[in-house]
Amino acid sequence: MMSSDRSHLSASCASITEEARAKINLALHVTGQRPDGYHLLDMLVTFAAHGDRLSFASSQADAFTLSGRFAGTLAGDSATNLVLKARDLLREAVGAIALPVQIHLEKNLPIASGIGGGSADAAATLRGLMRLWGATLPKEALAALALKLGADVPMCLESRPLIARGIGEEIEPVADLPAFAMVLANPMKGVSTPDVFRRLTTKNNPALALPRTGDWLAAIAAARNDLEPPARELVPEIGEISAMLETCGALMTRMSGSGATCFGIFANMGAAQEAAGTLHDNRPDWYFQATETVSGDA
Repeated sequence: MMSSDRSHLSASCASITEEARAKINLALHVTGQRPDGYHLLDMLVTFAAHGDRLSFASSQADAFTLSGRFAGTLAGDSATNLVLKARDLLREAVGAIALPVQIHLEKNLPIASGIGGGSADAAATLRGLMRLWGATLPKEALAALALKLGADVPMCLESRPLIARGIGEEIEPVADLPAFAMVLANPMKGVSTPDVFRRLTTKNNPALALPRTGDWLAAIAAARNDLEPPARELVPEIGEISAMLETCGALMTRMSGSGATCFGIFANMGAAQEAAGTLHDNRPDWYFQATETVSGDA
């Protein structure tokens, strides 16, 4: 069952809520390629306070509903929706305790935009249903289940600052990464991840280097997103939106993931909110969101 109508749900019915935080690639280095075609990556990842939101409640039968700015882009896509895949995979793993569930997804993040929306939703589904069902799985088993859903899902399961290597499954927490005031910006134009990777000119780039002095902003600025140059060729608006962020006072800008979402880091939340307002006034048809990322010691 799938519907965009939530009127039959009560607030008390939505007993468990999980935040699906936007995943931000502060740096993404392509360091090689496996024989099976998967690219090897070094990524510095953090998570924004802003994201999708999921709620879970016991129900007579499985049900899935949608709301939010970007709900329409998922409607009718239940066969490929990662939330339902996560539900079914976890149910298979935990067995009889996995009773029918009503899931509601508030879709606030753009679809396929390089900030892990679908992966964050899947990870939040795993966390929420583990709580609702009272399920326990070894951490390694849950991480392996998450990886089956996609290379970004284990990172989103953590939802805290980390370094991810390999295809994304080798995760190392980064406890000293600070919070950043940020504006997320997307020109509402899709970019194909396979096309971006196909346009890479080099796939054996230098690995990610961590700062020795604790100056994370300088270290991030010195790092790269190796997918940004080919993505800019495919979607020139990425360059335009980065320039807009800089004009509004961003200390640095970069594209996240395979795009087309870019981020600007600002001196504080006041500056980020003012910039987001100005940018929205200039381009109301594009996506701008002021947010703050979580810190590594949160």
